[in-house]
Amino acid sequence: MTTTQQTSPTSHTMSTGVQQATPREVQQWLRSGTAILVDVREPDEHAREKIAGARLVPLSRFDPQHAAAGIMPGQKLVLHCRSGTRSSDACRMAASLGDAGVEIVNMTGGIEAWKKDALPVEVNTKVSGISVMRQVQMVIGLGVLAGSALAWFVDPRFIAVPAFFGAGLTFAGASGTCALASLLGMMPWNKGAMSSGSCSTGSCG
Repeated sequence: MTTTQQTSPTSHTMSTGVQQATPREVQQWLRSGTAILVDVREPDEHAREKIAGARLVPLSRFDPQHAAAGIMPGQKLVLHCRSGTRSSDACRMAASLGDAGVEIVNMTGGIEAWKKDALPVEVNTKVSGISVMRQVQMVIGLGVLAGSALAWFVDPRFIAVPAFFGAGLTFAGASGTCALASLLGMMPWNKGAMSSGSCSTGSCG
C-alpha cells in the first residue's frame, strides 16, 4: 500500500518563528487584496527604489501599531527590506499583533528577491543609489584612514582626527541619532530621500 506525500506550501515558518513567503506569493496576495505591504528600510532607500503600494515604517523607529494601521480583518501584514534580515527583526518586534489576529509575514529575500523574480519596482534616479548610511560609513572610514596616516607620517597630533570620528560614532550609538547622516541627507544627491539621520540600524539587510 502506497501513501501520497502532501506537498507543503511555498510559504513556511522559520525556526525563529517568523512566517516567510516568496515575492510571487506576496504579489498574488497584494493583487487579491489579502495583504498589505510595509517597507522597513530607511527613507533614503525607499525613496530611491520601492514596490508600488508599500508603506514605509523604518526599522530604526518601528512601531507595530503604525505598521498595522488600516489593516482589514483577514489581511496579512507582510514586511520587507532589502534582503530579508531587517524585516525578520521587524516581524519579531510585531509578534504581539498576533494576539489581535494579525498574520505577520516576512517576504523572503526582500526587494532584491522581488527584482530577481522580474517583478516591477518604482525607481527614482534623482536619489543616490548609495544609501545615506553607506555614505556615512565611507566618510568615517576615509576620515579615520586619513587621520591615522597623517598621525603616522606627519604629526602625531593628527590622531585627533580618528578620535573625533570615534567619539561621533559613540554618541550616535548611544543617542540613536547621527549628525553626519542628517548632514549627508541634505546634500543635493540625496534630495528627496528625507533621511531620518538615525544610526540605529544599518542598510545591509
